[in-house]
Amino acid sequence: MVLSTEKQRAGRNRTVTLSEAEYIQYASRLVRAPFNSESVLLNRIVHGDIIDVIDTVPRNSVDLLFLDPPYNLSKDFHGLTFNGTDVDSYTLWFDSWFGRLMPTLKPNASVYVCGDWKTSISIHTVLSKYLIIQNRITWEREKGRGAKANWKNSCEDIWFATKSKQYTFNPDAVKLKRRVIAPYREDGKPKDWEETKGGNFRETYPSNLWTDISVPFWSMPENTDHPTQKPEKLVAKIILASTNEGDVVFDPFVGSGTTAVVAKKLNRNFIAVDCNEGYGCLALKRLEMAETDKSIQGYTDGVFWERNTLAFQKQKEKKGEESNEASIFSL
Repeated sequence: MVLSTEKQRAGRNRTVTLSEAEYIQYASRLVRAPFNSESVLLNRIVHGDIIDVIDTVPRNSVDLLFLDPPYNLSKDFHGLTFNGTDVDSYTLWFDSWFGRLMPTLKPNASVYVCGDWKTSISIHTVLSKYLIIQNRITWEREKGRGAKANWKNSCEDIWFATKSKQYTFNPDAVKLKRRVIAPYREDGKPKDWEETKGGNFRETYPSNLWTDISVPFWSMPENTDHPTQKPEKLVAKIILASTNEGDVVFDPFVGSGTTAVVAKKLNRNFIAVDCNEGYGCLALKRLEMAETDKSIQGYTDGVFWERNTLAFQKQKEKKGEESNEASIFSL
C-alpha cells in the first residue's frame, strides 16, 4: 500500500499521497484483470499484470508505446519486488512479453523504452528483432550524493524505435528554450535569439541529449513515493514529439500514472496498466488533479525551458517591474 500515514512529512512537502479513505475509494475505481471487453481499457487505470492484459488491448490501436519496465536491479516497489539477474535472463524476460505487444501497434506507431547502462544491451537486442531503431536518448538523472567505489550513475537511456519508416515526429512541438550566454547581433539586431526583460533566449530543435530534466522531488506537486518515477516533462517531450491530439498512448508499466496524467494534460488518450494496486490509486488521484491543473513543470508557452531558466526569467522580470515602480514613485 502507498498511504500518507507511512511517514511524517515537512509542512511544505507537496508529495501526492493517499489517506486510507482515498485508497479505498480509488481502489474501487480501478479496472481489474482479467477482462471481458476491450472497450473498458481506454482512459482507465488498469490493475493487472501486462501478461494478462496484452491480448485484451485492441489490435492496431496504439500510436505510441511507452515502456518503463523494471531495470535489471533488485528493487522493492512497495511490496512487489523485482530481482536483478544476468543479462541473458533479463533479455529473455524482456522478449517474452515485448513481442506480444507488436500487434497492438498501428503501422506508423512509435515505441520508447526506458533503461539504464545495464539494461540497454537487452533493450537494443530485443527492439532490433521487431522494430526499426531510430535513436537512443540519454537524459541526465541528477539525483543522489554520489558513489565512492565507482562513477556516480547520473544518466539513463530512452530507446526510440518505430514500426515502419513512416511515423509521426513533431520537432516544432518540442523545442528547447535556452539562455543565450554570448548573444550575436547582425546589423544591431539579435540573430536567431530573443531579447526579453528576463534575459536573452534562443529556441533550438531537440537533440538526443537531455540535460534539462529535473527528477521529481518533495517540493514538486507531481512527486509521489514511487521509487523510479519519471518526470512529467520527460514524458511530455515524447508524447508531443511522437503523437497528435486524440492519439492513443499505451503504458504497460505506468507506475504512479505519469504517462496517463501527461497524456490527459496534452489531450491524448491512454491505456495505462500496472500490477501494483497502490500506484494505480495514486494514478487516479493524479488524474483528478490534472482536471484542474494542466501545467507541466518546465513546459510553458509551447516550449520546454532549460532547467531553472524559466524561474530565473520570472525573477528578473519581477525585479525589473519592481525597479520600474520604484522609478515612477521617485518622480
